[in-house]
Amino acid sequence: MSDARKSGWEPASARVDVVRVEPTPEGGAGHFGVREWERLVRFGELLVEQGELRGLIGPRELDRLWSRHLLNSTAVSEFVPNGMRIADVGAGAGFPGMVLAIIRPDLDVDLIEPMERRTDWLQFVTDELALENVNVIRARAEDLPKTYAVDVVTARAVAALKKLLPWTLPLLKPGGRLVALKGQRAEIEVAEAEKQLMKYRAQSARTMDVDVWGTDEGTRVVEVVKMK
Repeated sequence: MSDARKSGWEPASARVDVVRVEPTPEGGAGHFGVREWERLVRFGELLVEQGELRGLIGPRELDRLWSRHLLNSTAVSEFVPNGMRIADVGAGAGFPGMVLAIIRPDLDVDLIEPMERRTDWLQFVTDELALENVNVIRARAEDLPKTYAVDVVTARAVAALKKLLPWTLPLLKPGGRLVALKGQRAEIEVAEAEKQLMKYRAQSARTMDVDVWGTDEGTRVVEVVKMK
């Protein structure tokens, strides 16, 4: 036996990277509803099958696909009243907008994304899951018509709040709200966005810690309400 085999070394071409995928949580059907959970699980499967290939999610993210991405996205739901029209800005791979559309069939969800390969993906998922409450729009938020108006705008990992506000608050109806998933700098971002909050007619801005079903990882949400 060669020294190389004794040491356990293999040439790079012979090694196979094992990608760990986070297991699907149990009890989702009871929490979200049977049909909603089936669709969410299928969305997760599609991300595992095609997410890396399409450049949507890295292989290292698959071992926290549920806790960090899919379930994390569900945190916005409690801030969205029934029957609202939603715009998810910078929809990307579908967090949180696609997830919200899946678990909340009462909502009408516009997924706004400027990159063609991402809108192709979002439309593919919409068709694959037979979602009737999703509209995929290829555009930048700031390029949408001035007449465009929704009840709620959602966003995740798009930009700091002071950059996000000029893109999102003009899309809201009077009294509408921005619901943004944020990290540990949430309060700092709110403080740094004071001028933008005043300029774009924000009535209030608050930061909340939110427990997320199915995971020990909570998340932080910034809610900005536009003046009526």
